[in-house]
Amino acid sequence: RKQINCVGPLPADTLWLKVRDGEYDAVVTMYHDQGQIAIKLLGFDRGVSVLAGLPVPMTTPAHGTAFDIAGQGKANVVPARNAFTMCLNMASSRNATTGVDSGMAD
Repeated sequence: RKQINCVGPLPADTLWLKVRDGEYDAVVTMYHDQGQIAIKLLGFDRGVSVLAGLPVPMTTPAHGTAFDIAGQGKANVVPARNAFTMCLNMASSRNATTGVDSGMAD
């Protein structure tokens, strides 16, 4: 059985300092903007958004679509690759018979 060390709720004004310093591996926020503003400030090109509550994993690069530079050869593919890799990892860890993440099933 896997154990998840989870704490909170925590105040947003100090939480992100602890995230920056490596004290947390992940953050769950109630609203999109509570996480996106801080994530973009901490690592615009590294953040991955995960949409929860769906029957399948869904991830996106935190930077958005970048339509303003589409087709110009300027885009950094690393954020999209990170989102894709995270989605694959989430999908491969799912229990195929129940649809529940294998780490949370017990």
